[in-house]
Amino acid sequence: MTDDDQKQRMAQLEEKLAAARKAQEPKPRADEHYSMANQAWRMVIELVAGLGIGFGIGYGLDHLFGTLPIFMVLFVMLGLAAGVKTMLRTAQEIQEQKLAEEADKNAQDRD
Repeated sequence: MTDDDQKQRMAQLEEKLAAARKAQEPKPRADEHYSMANQAWRMVIELVAGLGIGFGIGYGLDHLFGTLPIFMVLFVMLGLAAGVKTMLRTAQEIQEQKLAEEADKNAQDRD
């Protein structure tokens, strides 16, 4: 056997192996992507977490300093603002992800 013949047989074998690996590759699952309900719950939890953390810090400072509602109200408002900001960031991530998926789909359709 010549060296070229061995290289050609090796290339054919590698092609067959690649085809077999591709056939055995698991298909992507549809439930791995977040559904709209999961995304909505994520945003609600972010808002409630901001409120809860703000309430905890404010109540703790009020208890420490003996001023009951002042810090609690202030930090609840700050927690609300932080929660809304986090929700908006999540919404922007979701929008960017959808736009990227649509761009990929459009690029595949053109090819």
